This record gives sequence, structure tokens and C-alpha cells, in this order.
Amino acid sequence: MVALRNHPPARMTLAEFFAWNPEDTSVRSWQLIDGEPVAMAPATDAHGALQIELGALLRNHLLARGGPCRVVSEAGVVPRVRSDRNYRVPDLGITCAPPSSSLMVPEPILLIEILSPSNEVETWANIWAYTTIPTVAEILIVSSTKVEAELLRRRGDGSWPETPERIGADADLRLESVDFTVALKDIYRTTALAGTSEI
Repeated sequence: MVALRNHPPARMTLAEFFAWNPEDTSVRSWQLIDGEPVAMAPATDAHGALQIELGALLRNHLLARGGPCRVVSEAGVVPRVRSDRNYRVPDLGITCAPPSSSLMVPEPILLIEILSPSNEVETWANIWAYTTIPTVAEILIVSSTKVEAELLRRRGDGSWPETPERIGADADLRLESVDFTVALKDIYRTTALAGTSEI
């Protein structure tokens, strides 16, 4: 007889999600999307390499600047809209708030997603949720299949642009929220895309 894997509960509150102990140990990480626990897909080689490379570049930059800001990998955040039913996990986040033992990164100012073909719809849904977090000033979306990024930057009046700024392979990536600039191609240094503009 084949044992059937227990499915997660159909609907949860944020408090129930944080108290939940998933029986499925094959899933590395979960998000709560509108009350539904959703397993996160495993990262590809390119995805993981981009996450570490960009995280290291940002960490070194913040360390050189001094101050309280820090980079957090798999930075759990709660959107302002339907905050009792959502917990999203961007690949990287930067906060200048003191460290805590919470499952949530406090007061994120920059959130970063690595975009893969297998998670594109879910990632963009998360990005729109991030725009509801009052402290977030920028959201960076980095492609894992070509040397390209998109950047959303909150305007002075608190609104967001309708479309992201596209950053091509030969351009610099500038993140105003942390005063950081790097040639976009440099973050692809440890991927199969190094030295190319796309696969």
C-alpha cells in the first residue's frame, strides 16, 4: 500500500502559518499566499549563483559604508494588504532595522527577486504585493536566463511607476536606496551567462 502525503491545510491565517509544522520535509521553504501555503520551487544553479553573487556584492558595499543596513537571504516579508493571510519570501532583502529573531525581516527598504521561467507568475504576484509595504523603496527583478534586470523605484509621492525600468546587459545597475552601482554583467560572473548577453 502506498502512503499518501498529507497536504497542507487549505487556508491559514499568518499566525497559524507561523505555528504550522509541515510534514513534507522534501519542501525547503513555504510561502503563505492569500491564506494558502505554497511550496517554493527549488532554485536552479543560475538562480542560486545570482542570489549569492548579488548578495555578496551588496553585503560588501554595505560593510564598506558602515551603518546598520544589512542583506538578508530569503527575507520573509508581510505585505500591508491582507497582512493576516500573506507571507512572501523574496530571494534577498535589505533592511536598516536592528536584527531580530522574528520570521519577518523588519522594515525592508530593498527587495530582490531572481526570475526563473518556472516561477515567473508567482514572482510577479509577489512583486505587486511588495509594493504595499510602506518601507520598500525599490524592487529589483533579475533574470536567470539572460543578462537583464528590471527595477521598480517608488516615486517621491509614494506611488510606483506603471512599468519597471529595464536594465540591459551593457548597462549599470543603480540602486538608490543603498547608493549602490555595479555593471549588471558583473552579477552574472559565476553563471553560465558570464561573458554573454543571453543564453
